[in-house]
Amino acid sequence: MTDDVAVGTSGAASEPFAGDPPRRPIHRAWIVAGVTLAGLVAAAAFRSSTGVLLEPVEQEFGWSRTTTSGAVSLNLVVYGLTAPFAAALMDRFGVRRMATISLVAVGLASAATTLMSSPWQLWVLWGFVIGIGTGSMALVFGAIVANRWFVSHRGLVTGIFSAANATGQLVFLPAIAWAATQHGWRAAALVVAGLALVVALLMGLLMADRPADRGLAPFGATAESEQEAAKAARIVAARPVVPPARNAIAVLVRVSRSWTFWALVLTFWVCGWSTNGLIQTHFIPAAHDHGMGTQTAAGLLALVGIFDIAGTIASGWLTDRVDSRVLLAIYYGGRGLSLLAIDAVLAPGVEPGLWIFIVFYGLDWVATVPPTVALCRQHFGLADSGIVFGWVFASHMVGAGVGASIAGWVRESSGSYSSAWLFAAGLCFASVLIALSIPRRRTTTSTEIPA
Repeated sequence: MTDDVAVGTSGAASEPFAGDPPRRPIHRAWIVAGVTLAGLVAAAAFRSSTGVLLEPVEQEFGWSRTTTSGAVSLNLVVYGLTAPFAAALMDRFGVRRMATISLVAVGLASAATTLMSSPWQLWVLWGFVIGIGTGSMALVFGAIVANRWFVSHRGLVTGIFSAANATGQLVFLPAIAWAATQHGWRAAALVVAGLALVVALLMGLLMADRPADRGLAPFGATAESEQEAAKAARIVAARPVVPPARNAIAVLVRVSRSWTFWALVLTFWVCGWSTNGLIQTHFIPAAHDHGMGTQTAAGLLALVGIFDIAGTIASGWLTDRVDSRVLLAIYYGGRGLSLLAIDAVLAPGVEPGLWIFIVFYGLDWVATVPPTVALCRQHFGLADSGIVFGWVFASHMVGAGVGASIAGWVRESSGSYSSAWLFAAGLCFASVLIALSIPRRRTTTSTEIPA
């Protein structure tokens, strides 16, 4: 089976000179990867808007921080719980169809927020509709594409997708903050809506579900990887056809007997708490408490996203070479240390200590994703790894939702975020021990659960 797809040559093309190196056509996997990147960034754009829009929405409608933080928490929880069911739906109905529908939902719901006037509408649009849409376009989507389309550089591609997701959340912050400041929060919501709808069109035109749909093997396929894929296909084919939701629950029941699964759930819970829930949602309000302007704080979060690109791609490269358990322990330990320092470095201006925090937290932001995806695939097999990671990712976003609510409650009750930073640091240090307790790597293509 050929590995590549021919591009752009015609019968009238001139013959290559003797001795010229043969041209290597672009594998379709890279086109699919590009569309996937665009989809992840578009879905993540909404995630970047909540921290900026909290205060403008509160000021216009007179709503409390508890009300707006509650809507964000609901979004995060729904976002996460959607992931395993979205993975099952993608297996059943196709990645292309589900991703396109999800982006359309995000775009339309984001536009509809400009018409809301009551808290329940905020909760329905931010919490449920956009939560479901973005949850279907979460890191599980990237993990499925990477596992299906790549054998060579799979960890690296997973890292790139992870970076795109987090960077899309953070790099959009200055533009959204500028739009909200200059033209009102509704203009910022419409920017998100337009981006999602444009990328939905590209997704419908260029995305493909599987390499086999285009007569291809995955990029870098080997005889061993083809045997693994064939065995996974036989496992899936041998199972009775059930509704996607039931399949997602069945996978959860199977893998819940494994400590590895629960260790990944617990550590990813902490990952969500300490990133999306705490820093992404509350960094801008916390910086404002210390006298920093909103646009300055938004720019710093955007820098976190820029450094995240380097950190997560490097983590993907390392995941192809280093024990994933050790990588997770290093990442969570470093994150805990940085959270111990944040209260001391926040100030009206950007001091050297805050620069160090931004750089370090950026490098570490979602560096946990590539080793977590790898451990799901190694311990639970190619057939189930997408849905397994969906459940693990659900714990990430539930942790984010709980973290966002608790941090908002701490701020409202004590007038400071100090206790929220310290508690999150303690959770990160606990995650170091949990990550190291995962059994040594074991690659399997069956549904057998490791002891």
